[in-house]
Amino acid sequence: FYVWAETADLSPLTASLLGLALIAGPTGKCAQFPLHLWLDEAMEGPNPASLLRNSVVVGGGAYVLIKLQPILNLSPIALDALVVIGTITAIGASLVAIAQIDIKRALSHSTSAYLGLVFIAVGMQWSGFALLLLFIHAIAKALMFMSVGGIILTTNSQDLTEMGGLWSRMPATTTSFVVGSAGLIGLLPLGGFWALRQGVDIFWILNPGIVVVLLLVNFLNAINFTRVFRLVFLGEPQPKTRRSPEVPWPMAVPMVTLTIVTLLTPVIMQRLSLLPDWGYLNLTAAVLLVLSGFFGVVFGLAIELDRTWSRPMKMSLRFVQDLLAYDFYIDRLYNITVVFAVSQLSKLNAWIDRYLVDGLVNLVGLATIFSGEGLKYGVSGKSQSYVLTILAGISILGILVLWFVEFQF
Repeated sequence: FYVWAETADLSPLTASLLGLALIAGPTGKCAQFPLHLWLDEAMEGPNPASLLRNSVVVGGGAYVLIKLQPILNLSPIALDALVVIGTITAIGASLVAIAQIDIKRALSHSTSAYLGLVFIAVGMQWSGFALLLLFIHAIAKALMFMSVGGIILTTNSQDLTEMGGLWSRMPATTTSFVVGSAGLIGLLPLGGFWALRQGVDIFWILNPGIVVVLLLVNFLNAINFTRVFRLVFLGEPQPKTRRSPEVPWPMAVPMVTLTIVTLLTPVIMQRLSLLPDWGYLNLTAAVLLVLSGFFGVVFGLAIELDRTWSRPMKMSLRFVQDLLAYDFYIDRLYNITVVFAVSQLSKLNAWIDRYLVDGLVNLVGLATIFSGEGLKYGVSGKSQSYVLTILAGISILGILVLWFVEFQF
């Protein structure tokens, strides 16, 4: 379709409809606004499934967008839609993640946020940046979910308010979580910095507004990861974490291996010629990126946490906290709009099926029964009655034929 996209002669309307239709699938697959609720609920599944889903599966939808880039370029409306969807999801999901008390949900919303950045990159026609984001995110997020799996295994809980003090009890798991978190936010020298730096460099002059979005998302995710780290690994041990051992070696070996891979990501990028020439490095952009991650970590360490609440972070404005904790009440909006409309249509369809369709079928059945009941009285079992009936029928038929012939002539 690359050749087709170069030679296609489509009207603006056709190109826009085609582009928007192709965007719809990846929007749901990548858990982007407003089709993002499924990823949060999917965290009820086992951790291996969550690991694959957050690191690889949802990225498949973004990869489809990258491959469809030539077709999407035919429609400016489709490209603008990608940027809008990605921006809303990246910022909104980063905010929602900060208010979650389920450790897997907190990380799943960050997945939506990073894929939102991929949507922005594709919408701005920078597929190389989008592909680099997918590469870095898949490695680091897989490592984070490996460590989360060990935490859930040893504590039998996903509630952040029930955890604490695991730093000294699970050193390998702690190290994996820290390295995975650092590998996603823009902190030197790991891969997240180099991936986000490329985006900041690209849009520094091209579109400064996108740079603000990148820095803000990096700042918010640094807050989220630091908050989760404090609640899980720091502080006093809680009842469910007092006797938590380190994970067994079959789980520790792949986790440590991926930790090493995450640390070596810059080396891999260097081998693949993905790192910039130091002579062309935008020092101002790099400093801003590092500061956004650094201040996010500092803010995450400074915010007041309260384990006695059903919320993981204490805020003066409770309604803001609830707004973020309940995902801007989007699920309730779905209930009063889409779910309500589908429910009413289903009830109408059930009524039509029961009283019109089934009623017509039942009417035919009743007509058959009543006609049979009426005809049974004409069955006497006597041959003379049947002969009389035949003669009467022939006579009536003959009269009708004669009448028809006389009427014609």
